[in-house]
Amino acid sequence: MTHETLGVSKYDILFEPIKIGPKTLRNRFYQVPHCIGAGSDKPGFQAAHRSLKAEGGWAALNTEYCSIHPESDDTHRVSARIWDEGDVRNLAAMTSEIHKYGALAGVELWYGGAHAPCMETRQTARGPSQYASEFESLTYCHEMDHDDIRRVQGFYVEAARRARDAGFDIIYCYGAHSYLPLQFLSKYYNKRTDKYGGSFENRARFWIETLEQMKAAVGSECAIATRFAVDTLIGEEGIEVERDGLKFVELADDLVDLWDVNVGDIAEWGEDAGPSRFYRQGHQLSWQKFVKQASKKVVLGVGRFTDPEKMVEVIRNGELDVIGAARPSIADPFLPEKIRDARLDDIRTCIGCNVCISRWEIGGPPMICTQNATAGEEFRRGWHPERFPKKGSDDAILVVGAGPSGSECARVLMERGYVVHLVDSAEKVGGYVNEVASLPGLGEWSYHRDYREVQLAKLVKRNRDSQIALGGKKLTVEDVLSYGADKVVIATGAHWVADGTNCLTHAPIPGLETPRANVLTPEDVIRGDKPIGKRVVILNADPYYMAPSLAQKLAEAGHEVTVASGVELGRYMHFTLEAPNMHRMLHELHINVLSSTWASRVEDGRIELYNLWGDGHKRLYTGPGKSPRTANTTHAWHDYDTLVLVTARRSDDALYRALKARSGEWDARGIKGVYVIGDAWAPKLIADATFDGQRLAREIEEANPQEPKPYRREAAVYGTPYQPGGSYEIRYQG
Repeated sequence: MTHETLGVSKYDILFEPIKIGPKTLRNRFYQVPHCIGAGSDKPGFQAAHRSLKAEGGWAALNTEYCSIHPESDDTHRVSARIWDEGDVRNLAAMTSEIHKYGALAGVELWYGGAHAPCMETRQTARGPSQYASEFESLTYCHEMDHDDIRRVQGFYVEAARRARDAGFDIIYCYGAHSYLPLQFLSKYYNKRTDKYGGSFENRARFWIETLEQMKAAVGSECAIATRFAVDTLIGEEGIEVERDGLKFVELADDLVDLWDVNVGDIAEWGEDAGPSRFYRQGHQLSWQKFVKQASKKVVLGVGRFTDPEKMVEVIRNGELDVIGAARPSIADPFLPEKIRDARLDDIRTCIGCNVCISRWEIGGPPMICTQNATAGEEFRRGWHPERFPKKGSDDAILVVGAGPSGSECARVLMERGYVVHLVDSAEKVGGYVNEVASLPGLGEWSYHRDYREVQLAKLVKRNRDSQIALGGKKLTVEDVLSYGADKVVIATGAHWVADGTNCLTHAPIPGLETPRANVLTPEDVIRGDKPIGKRVVILNADPYYMAPSLAQKLAEAGHEVTVASGVELGRYMHFTLEAPNMHRMLHELHINVLSSTWASRVEDGRIELYNLWGDGHKRLYTGPGKSPRTANTTHAWHDYDTLVLVTARRSDDALYRALKARSGEWDARGIKGVYVIGDAWAPKLIADATFDGQRLAREIEEANPQEPKPYRREAAVYGTPYQPGGSYEIRYQG
């Protein structure tokens, strides 16, 4: 007889309440602090995003890192701030909404030291010793004397009191990712010789004193938490779990109610928020599990936990008490509820692409998610991931293309009650995702396809007038015009060009005007239907994952690989935290990378390359009326057996353009409109293609659904004075 037969779910342990100091978590699902681009200046966004997860069953929801003082300013990025009563008012909107659902609200108090660039406030942060940040550019801290130490500890206490007044239940002293308390503890940052430096006890003193003062100020009303990198992964100069890590847990245990444990530092915090390309679920447990042996308090940790079986295992094994999550909570705010209700195949599983993180790293635009197109749109567009407005007409809709945008559009239209026919000549839903997910390390990206495939199958069963037709012939213009649909959505994707057109010259590469048997596109390599020689040159003008992924795939298959890149190789991977390990991978596989390099022409079996900073494709003249600059770079020929072009993508929009050219026939054929989304409109991130599908499906009744509706903006109104200690006036535009 099973647990389920007895009415006991094997997941029940995840829903047991647990006390943290004076507060109680209603279950073991905990959204750790993570950035969304809201801060304190977009209170509507902040409140809507966090409270939606409370509605979905998460027991606690935290802010992003929250600055305690203007000298800890992270601009250009967006952090929360709790500098004054205006911030208290704005953040109280979040706590109020979260409390409506019986969840706890947490705030992560942050002081950055030299990692706070202060580009807006133009103040200078203080640190244990003076050094330049290894994370920021041209940022130094002021070395603290004892007066400075007391002053900064006072910042924490004042911020904790303001946090309490804003309604927060859990108040963090943030010491992970190499921020201030950890800087004192770590010999890498702390070079002091007074009572705050040298021995372990001295280096721990600042953090211990700060926790003592925070606990004395608010500990009877709020749970005190600390986020602690129990191992910074840089060796003896940093924190190591078996040395300073567990010793600090034992020393501070009586002062905290909750340990939020991770690993890594700020320079490579992808070792914490590990992308799925390099890290599987629960990759930090090897360090986290030791904290439970040293602490009597509640311990939580992140690890991109997506599998409820794994969640149960780590709690039953005593490795963690609470499941911490950031990215899985973004991908599916209703993950706890779906586990509780045994709707596991309805979970939008986080794919670990880290596109959500990329927006913060870029500088703080609203967060996006590849899996969940409603993430970041809860307030400004009013979108809910599980609820959809009912259809506004009886239109039957044809969606051509079942890739990221087409499958999402069809899914949302069906959720709304529309009759939808989703047609694709491919054998499987997923489109471009199917190819990408076959690349090394990107297998978990297929969860994007899997979720939509499962949901579409369910929706078709619910509405038997809807259809999914895969594997047939490609629809022609005449097929579409005579299909019988009221509205048509074209989502036919894009392809990699075969003539070398690129972002540098905006032109094909001479010698590639006609196809060559040994010149391949990424699709050719992925599909494996063309022979590949021993010596491979990859010509790259794309700043994301394709060229490094193909290089890895080919090198691991035994090819000699050279990458000639006219743009910084994998530049966007800095924002997704993949870059450090990607570069290590290229080095370990002996892949030759030629930077700032482009091609002047291609001949059979050889390519002519040159350095862009020499006689490049631009800046050929020194000024008006002057002579052309003398060429100073040697053009060198490189032999290859196979050349792979990762130079540009181009929309497959021929069907859309042909339909538009025959728009005069639409009325007679009963067609009210033809729309284009995703890569067929313009090549883009999978997340943005998915968003396109969701948006069009929600706005299909608009007069012109091709044009997005305005969204609600949170803006400080010009002419409304703001005084320190006052409050912001926020008016909603749109």
